[in-house]
Amino acid sequence: MTALALTTGKTAPAPDWAWPLEGTSWDRDPQLSAEERAVLVQAGPRLLHSSRLTRVERGALARLLGPLEQVRSCLWIPDKAGHHRWVDYQVVGILLARTAEAGSAWWSWDQAAWTRVIGPDAQEWSRQWPAQASRACRPRLLAYAYLLGAPVDEALFLSFERLRLARTVFGPEIVDREVDTVYGLLRGWGYRLDTAGNRSVRTLIAHAMLLNRSPLLADMDAALLERLRQAARSTGRASGDLHSLQRALAALGRCEPPIARNETLLGELRAQRWTDVPAPWAEMASWWFDTSTLSRNVRLAYRQDLARIGRWLAAEHPQITEPAQWTRATCAAWVATVDRMRIGDYVERTATRGVFGDPMSPSTKDGALTASRAFFRDLQEWEWIPRRFDPGRALETPRSIRALLGPNPRVIADEVWAKLLWAGINLTSEDLPTTSSGPRYPLELSQAVALTWLFSGQRSDEIRRLRTGCVRWQHDGTAVSPDAPDVLARDAICLLNIPTHKTGTSFTKPVDPLLGQAIEVWQAVRPEQPVMLDAKTGERVEFLFAHRAKRVSKDYINRTIIPALCTKAGAPPATSAAKSPATGPGAPSPASSTMPRSR
Repeated sequence: MTALALTTGKTAPAPDWAWPLEGTSWDRDPQLSAEERAVLVQAGPRLLHSSRLTRVERGALARLLGPLEQVRSCLWIPDKAGHHRWVDYQVVGILLARTAEAGSAWWSWDQAAWTRVIGPDAQEWSRQWPAQASRACRPRLLAYAYLLGAPVDEALFLSFERLRLARTVFGPEIVDREVDTVYGLLRGWGYRLDTAGNRSVRTLIAHAMLLNRSPLLADMDAALLERLRQAARSTGRASGDLHSLQRALAALGRCEPPIARNETLLGELRAQRWTDVPAPWAEMASWWFDTSTLSRNVRLAYRQDLARIGRWLAAEHPQITEPAQWTRATCAAWVATVDRMRIGDYVERTATRGVFGDPMSPSTKDGALTASRAFFRDLQEWEWIPRRFDPGRALETPRSIRALLGPNPRVIADEVWAKLLWAGINLTSEDLPTTSSGPRYPLELSQAVALTWLFSGQRSDEIRRLRTGCVRWQHDGTAVSPDAPDVLARDAICLLNIPTHKTGTSFTKPVDPLLGQAIEVWQAVRPEQPVMLDAKTGERVEFLFAHRAKRVSKDYINRTIIPALCTKAGAPPATSAAKSPATGPGAPSPASSTMPRSR
């Protein structure tokens, strides 16, 4: 690939790229001189073939042709010089013809005028120039307008081959170098870029370069990503590639990591939860939410219950609009309401999966009263409201509700559990769902997740938060390698480090060696991932089950691994939960002792 120049050659761009045209010497006066007008009128149809202009005519139009010749010398095009020089002559002719029609130079053309010249789509271009101009003129005309600094509509980029356009205006060497930088990061994290999505990611990077008027990743920022996001929304297409690009730019320090798609949706839903709630109550609840030291998920759940209380006040006690007005009588009325509450009462939405109007579960009732106690206890401790009652007693969960609470262990029948263990040990790629681009995660990761769920006895969140190097091996109290030649596999003890979790601090537990071996197989092939924030501990750590720069999804165990194991074992998901009588903690049933927790 070389740059086509009329008089001089073009060397490869320097590593530190700069805009190729200064344009300070250009005469940008949009008014045409009398001589220029006369030449444009005299040339007439010959303008569309600018190579046929005489030397005198070219001299009269030197003010207009000079910038175009400089632009042409900066374009990076294939070595088929003869064909492309003819395309350039036609592009120059089109600009001169439109200048003659408009009566002014292109320096005064607005965005709409440039869109008419370039054509909003290929069909409109063909209607404007049915035979005079080659189809190759349209993308070249956009490249000319881009380098001239014309106010081109950014939406036009979507109808062109953006990677080729970026290589034309910036140069293939620097464009490919920056694209390869992003691809190196994404491939290192486990992205499969040798599939159909390969070109779409490259196209997106090229689009970002064109919007930013620079091919350098160092010049990209969060504002540019928002412009790309708006462009993707205008087409109605998914922005999954944009998510990947933002991850790469975040790793390069150019922006913040992307927010999960479900977080964006949840943010929109949370903003609507104060409808029909008295303003003073909503304001105090928001202050509590911002001040409480409870975990974020707990505060979100409590805030939903506080919004329910606000709607109940608006409907039943409109004279009470803030927490300071509550008395023991108000507390008693709320406890009685919760005791008789049904699904759908005092909520923002009025329909829920066919159970609207059914009695609320005891755990949900207890949760609503727990949120009430925590809210009023904190307000009193912080001296935001006077102490008029004891929240622990006035808002205590009734005995009738507490009697329905408690552990509800589920036991899997021994024969079903044995089948699930066999399925986990023999899990293959054919047992897992796939997409057009292949499995969602590498097989080694899926096998390690399945065996961790089967043998560790941990919640799904605890499994997702396991860290690299969480497996250790011991023999007679001494650390050993799992493949030590002098230690039999059955004699080695596999220890699994569990991080700080829902109910306690971190600890270590012995597990089946099969689990340790599966984890080490995954660690051996695991692509290097960036450190990520553990929201529970506030640390930046290397999560074990991470792929493509993020942890496995929250529902991967419940919605993919468990159904796959049940299908392979011939046990439907409905039967994997034991239907036999529940056993208490410590019961001598093998099933209860190995029952995994996935919540």
